[in-house]
Amino acid sequence: MTGTGTGVGKTVVAAVIAHTLAEEGKRVAVFKPAVTGLDDYAADGPQSEPIGRFEAHRPDHVVLREAARSSQGDEEVAPYRYGPPMSPHLAAELAGEQISREHLLDAARTAATGADALVCEGVGGLLVPLIPTYLVRDLAADLALPLVIAAAPGLGTINHTLLTIEAARSAGLNVEAVVLTPWPRIPSPVEESNRQTIATLGEIEIETLPPLDLAGPQSWPRLRSCAGAEVSSGKVE
Repeated sequence: MTGTGTGVGKTVVAAVIAHTLAEEGKRVAVFKPAVTGLDDYAADGPQSEPIGRFEAHRPDHVVLREAARSSQGDEEVAPYRYGPPMSPHLAAELAGEQISREHLLDAARTAATGADALVCEGVGGLLVPLIPTYLVRDLAADLALPLVIAAAPGLGTINHTLLTIEAARSAGLNVEAVVLTPWPRIPSPVEESNRQTIATLGEIEIETLPPLDLAGPQSWPRLRSCAGAEVSSGKVE
C-alpha cells in the first residue's frame, strides 16, 4: 500500500483491505516499516489526529492491527517507531540510529509467517527514503508485493497519481489499483473526470472509498478487488 504523498489515506485504505480479508475468514498480518509522529498521540496531546482527511484516535500501526484482527505486537507490525512527524530517515538519525534494510525484510517475512495474507503499508510516497540510499520503492520491490495506490480525488490528483504509477512501474512493480478517497457522496465534475482520466491514462482499475468512521469497522465497505492483491507469506521473498 502506497500513496501519492503524505496524508492521502494510505492507512485507511490499508486498514479496509485488511478488514475485508479478515471478514472473509483469512488470517491477516499487517506490516509498516516505520511509523513517525507518535508524539501526536501522547497522553497530553490532542485526542485525535488526521489520517489523510480522516480522524484517528490511534497510531497507524494500531489502526492496521485492529482492522486485521491481528495479535501482532507493536514491534512485529512496525519495527521502527519514532515520535517526531518527519521522514523515517531523519527521525532515525535524530534518534541516533539507522534503519536497516535487512531488519525490515526479516521483519516482513516474520510478519507473513503463518498468515494467509500480508498487508504492508509504506511511509509517505514511493520515493520517501527509509535510509538515504534505500527508498520505500526499493522495499516494495524487495518484497515483490502487488501495489495499491491511495490518492485524493480532487484537483491535482491526476499528475500526482500518474507520476506515482509511472515511478512504480519503472521499478517493475505490479500496480493493482488506485483508490480515490475520501470519495464524496455526490462527486463533482472534476472528481468524476479525475477518476476517468487516471483510469484511461494510467490503464489502471480505480476504486473509490467514502469517508469512514474509523472507530466503526462494521460500517466499512469492502474493497474486494484490492484485497485480491494480497500475497501469501510464501511469496514474500
